[in-house]
Amino acid sequence: MNKLILGLPKGSLQEATFAMFQKAGFKVSVGSRSYLPTVDDPEIDARLIRAQEISRYVELGVLDAGITGFDWIQENGSDVHEVADLIYAKQGMRPVRWVLAVHNDSSIQSVKDLQGKRIATEAVGLTKRYLEKHGVQAEVEFSWGATEVKVPELVDAIVELTETGSSLRANNLRIVDVVLTSTTKLIVNKKAWGNEWKKGKIEQIAMLLQGALAAESRVLLKMNVPSGKVAAVSKILPALHAPTINPLSGDGWVAIESVVEEKVVRQIIPELKRAGAEGIIELPLNKVIR
Repeated sequence: MNKLILGLPKGSLQEATFAMFQKAGFKVSVGSRSYLPTVDDPEIDARLIRAQEISRYVELGVLDAGITGFDWIQENGSDVHEVADLIYAKQGMRPVRWVLAVHNDSSIQSVKDLQGKRIATEAVGLTKRYLEKHGVQAEVEFSWGATEVKVPELVDAIVELTETGSSLRANNLRIVDVVLTSTTKLIVNKKAWGNEWKKGKIEQIAMLLQGALAAESRVLLKMNVPSGKVAAVSKILPALHAPTINPLSGDGWVAIESVVEEKVVRQIIPELKRAGAEGIIELPLNKVIR
């Protein structure tokens, strides 16, 4: 049997990744001390590895494919093929940022003020290239963790990963600049991408994962509408293309279905009701394949 060796991120992205795979149709489970997750697809052999390392192993061919951040691909300088952009993170469906941050009382106002200063970060390569781009010479040291608490006593600034900025604010830090905006990527070894079976399997996984992510922010609305009010109701409904309209067995009524952004539902349901819709139902979705 053909096998695809797939690297999944251990740590902060693990729970969100497993949940996304579940919605995509793949059940992933792992023991507390194992790095070999089980997937209910006999064609996938999964490995649970730190996101920081996955792109290196994909480039080497130890893994056929993997899920990791664009930031770690850049940090490692990995030569891999990027198959799909998967917009999700630990706390929500958004990109994450590597930011240059200093203490609120610091005199540092821009990257130019870092000349001769000391910076702590886990992303040493990213930070050095950022400083080089701006013509700044500074000492960059690797941080093993708790980076936010090192300012201002141990270092002058940090380059740290953030989603919301709440941890930075809690430690009296302010953002000076964004070093890199990153999203989660599905990547593949270039030789594996040239294998017809592996390419097809990876494309299948990519389609289902992107469909699961697209469904995160959408719901299905169903309703019954008098025939004479279809135009007014349809005008209110946003849809991927156009609402689905089917006649009901009773004369003079139709059923309308539409996939809409969940964030607009609370606004449009009252409008739909006023326009003549009845029996309105809101349903969650697992996947939306465009």
